[in-house]
Amino acid sequence: MLSSNPVPDSAVPEATHLRNGGVSLVVTTDLFGAPTIAHWGAPLTDADIPGLLATATPAVMNSSLDVARSFSIAPGRAHGWSGTPAIEATAADAVIDGFARTRTVQTDAASASFVLVDARATVEATFTFALDEAGVLHSSVVLENIGAEHPVDVAAVRSLLPLPARAAEVVDFTGRWTNEKVSQRAAIHDGTWLRSSRRGRPGHDSSFLTLTGTEGFRFRSGEVWAAHLAWGGNQEMLVERLPEGAGAHRSVLGGGELVDAGEVRLQPGETYGSPELLSTWSDEGIDGVTARFHASIRSRPSHPKTPRPLLLNTWEAVYFDHDLDTLTALATTAAELGVERFVLDDGWFRGRRDDHAGLGDWFIDDDVWPEGLAPLSARVHDLGLEFGLWFEPEMVNPDSDLARQHPDWLLGENPLLASRHQFVLDFSRDDVVDYIVERLDDVITRARVDFVKWDHNRDLHASLDARGRRRVHAHTLGVYRVLDEIRRRHPRLEIESCASGGGRTDLGTLARTDRVWASDCNDPIERQSIQRGTQTLLPPELIGAHVGPTVSHTTGRHASFSFRAATALFGHAGLEWDLTTASDDDRTAIAAWTALYRELRGLLHSGVTVRGDDVDPGSLLHGVVSADREEAVFAWVRTETSATAQSPRVPIPGLDPATTYRVRVRDEIGGAHRHQVADPAWLAASDLTVTGAVLAQGLPLPVLNPGNALLLHFTAV
Repeated sequence: MLSSNPVPDSAVPEATHLRNGGVSLVVTTDLFGAPTIAHWGAPLTDADIPGLLATATPAVMNSSLDVARSFSIAPGRAHGWSGTPAIEATAADAVIDGFARTRTVQTDAASASFVLVDARATVEATFTFALDEAGVLHSSVVLENIGAEHPVDVAAVRSLLPLPARAAEVVDFTGRWTNEKVSQRAAIHDGTWLRSSRRGRPGHDSSFLTLTGTEGFRFRSGEVWAAHLAWGGNQEMLVERLPEGAGAHRSVLGGGELVDAGEVRLQPGETYGSPELLSTWSDEGIDGVTARFHASIRSRPSHPKTPRPLLLNTWEAVYFDHDLDTLTALATTAAELGVERFVLDDGWFRGRRDDHAGLGDWFIDDDVWPEGLAPLSARVHDLGLEFGLWFEPEMVNPDSDLARQHPDWLLGENPLLASRHQFVLDFSRDDVVDYIVERLDDVITRARVDFVKWDHNRDLHASLDARGRRRVHAHTLGVYRVLDEIRRRHPRLEIESCASGGGRTDLGTLARTDRVWASDCNDPIERQSIQRGTQTLLPPELIGAHVGPTVSHTTGRHASFSFRAATALFGHAGLEWDLTTASDDDRTAIAAWTALYRELRGLLHSGVTVRGDDVDPGSLLHGVVSADREEAVFAWVRTETSATAQSPRVPIPGLDPATTYRVRVRDEIGGAHRHQVADPAWLAASDLTVTGAVLAQGLPLPVLNPGNALLLHFTAV
């Protein structure tokens, strides 16, 4: 529990030192009386703090302020800050700035709150910092209009953290539909590096996770500072460097919700709470950051506790062709092959024979399902499977009863800007929220639904309500209200966040859902990089990964079953395939793969994700190592050809140097095709044992043809 320590105005403790999970945050006071971060990163002891504070004040520069520049937790121009401010707000055309006077400090060993008031005593801002046991810093800001006369218009509220000069490069992500989480790297220069999303969701090109670090930082090396905004609506992330620096630091990392004009107006007594900025530090490269985020996410009370059931989704199996007997046969085959959850995708509701009509009319189609979905659900449950169902609650087709009856429920948009023949419902309206909750609750109850795939297949562009006001902020909160209420009514229900694939893979949405659909692309070549990027932040058990048909629906590329299966293994695995058409050989392979998934998912969904740096172009090495380092599974993957003729010793990272491991190739799902005459000699050994120290030096690995993967299983002996 936080303990309240009231202090006099313009005074804070000399230093507040937060410590947890191998990370320290030290907050002191600037010359204006505002809290300022003196250190964020490597763990410090209390004995280090006097020296840190004694060296925290920078030089006074020529042709600059006559005092040393500071960078408080609420930097603004009133105190000489020339960069992006933490708070942008106005009241009665007057700028709100000059946050300095600390009224209250609440603190314990790992968390602190600082309550500041602006120079005009119009707004009170509460800045909260909490370090969790994984070393992830949770930062947020709450603004309250404490004035008695005027509303406060909020333009931006950002959490901003200082970076040292050795943070020289930035890596984040971009992408598009069916190719999400593509990493990009740049040097940090003077100026503002800004990534903004105005799509009404983070988007397929979301920055996702912003990593800054020492020059050339990689998965296994370098010092890294990283941040993610836990918010499912418009947002911005920035890295900023000024010639004069940020106090005793060089640069700034941070972000917040991107607020449109008029979206947040606080009447006297009203508050606005920013989304959490989740950030962390590591001196063990990107994998160190990933390990901290995965541990933090897994510690959430809402994190799935049961083994992640292997599912079959019907989309690429039947599309809109729904028939009770056909789907029963598919579910029966799936159960025989080891599937544990059967998900009926798009096409079950009124008027939905293709994607031109029906969205919004969440009533079971009597023409297709004269007895409702209960017969299919009963057959699925009788087979021992869970029953899942697809919804796209935020969207509406103009050709729907809902759109015809309630045209005012649609967010305003130019009629030419339809996307997939659909527009967006205004979830900022109570009547829309009530309608969606009632319809979903009714269908979920009647059909005994265990799992919901919540889709979101278009950006929100203009996003105007009936009065012409931007509504992304209120719409996002409305979506959260619906998710929270559905979960309250159905506490055992699991929900997947899908946004035409990976368009909404943020921890704000995942606080209310149980997994994300990483991409609409099941092509394993594309999936290798998509899942690699997504797993930088999210643990594998939260990432839907499916085996699709031999020919990819989105790329048209052929891929072997063994490669598709090995790729999907490193996530919350499933199938998206008409198994009734699979050959006997395919069925044998599928059954072996589902058994392998059930054997390994305890490790894959609890262990430490590691990636190898020292591989030739066109190859990937990634794996999961158990927390005690007694077991590990790695995939050696070839996605394209390279000029390298042979793979010499490839270091296997993350294992215990002092432990001896048995090394096995797991080829139950089929062998990987080689581009060589013979394998390295060790592969012929029936029972190879080798120490982790030798494995860190590397294993000679076979040269694979593109589109192949080799699974290696390490167990301590």
